[in-house]
Amino acid sequence: MVNPSASSVTARRQVIIRALLAAEHDVATVETNRRGHATKHALDAARSGTDVIVVLGGDGILNEVANGIVDTDCALAALPGGSTNVFARALGLPDEPVDAALVLAESLRAGKIRRVGVGSVNGRYFLFHVGIGWDAALVEEVERRSELKRYASHPLFIYAGIRAFFVSYDRSAPHFSVVHADGSRIDDGYFAICLNLNPYTFVGTRPFNVAPDARLDRGLTNVSLRTMRTLPFLGLIARALGDGSRVARSKAVDYRTDLDRVTIEAYGTVPYQVDGDYLGEIDRLELRHHPEAMRLVMP
Repeated sequence: MVNPSASSVTARRQVIIRALLAAEHDVATVETNRRGHATKHALDAARSGTDVIVVLGGDGILNEVANGIVDTDCALAALPGGSTNVFARALGLPDEPVDAALVLAESLRAGKIRRVGVGSVNGRYFLFHVGIGWDAALVEEVERRSELKRYASHPLFIYAGIRAFFVSYDRSAPHFSVVHADGSRIDDGYFAICLNLNPYTFVGTRPFNVAPDARLDRGLTNVSLRTMRTLPFLGLIARALGDGSRVARSKAVDYRTDLDRVTIEAYGTVPYQVDGDYLGEIDRLELRHHPEAMRLVMP
């Protein structure tokens, strides 16, 4: 499954990767051309007995394919083809698509496929995280300028983050409460990330670690910021650029691990994004963990 518009996808890379895989497997190629297209094709492929769907594209198409194959016997295999490729890189794959395809071919040869947990938000599955608040405003800023992602992805994300922080996202008051399954709650949520896998993203080649406890074989980790004042926020960024272990100890953070479910109740509405795709504003988010729900090819 290929997103031909993704930042790192070229016709030459498609030919090389297909040849690598076709040497030992029967391969059919599908190109996507609109949002939601990959989910439909993934569901059809799983129903027809396809063993593995190899995805060449960014995190958005990976999310769509996952939503088509959860709770089936069809496995997902990620190849980095987008601008950041959080999921593929978090698994340990190289960021160059052909190099990653060589690793993937060896994984398929060795049968390195296992069941992993996924999260869901209001019924939509996610692979690595849901962002509520500021980072969703950041993603919206990026998507408004999507034509620049192929040529200036990292500078664009930095610009969008600064603009969202100082202009487009209101930091003057809390936006939501966070209610946990044990009944505990916080009522001063400014920004939250619910993670199924760490790191949260990458800054160039450097992982941005906000939840070292988030793994595919554990429940969800929820990180809620209780202030967005500039100095505490910059301090958290510095901690996340390390190993992330000090994020949970910050007084500005509510940090919970191994969660089966968590509920976000907005004061009005709040923007949110799922695996890097901006999905608009909403008044309530129900997040759930689904253990061993999807087969995944591991590097």
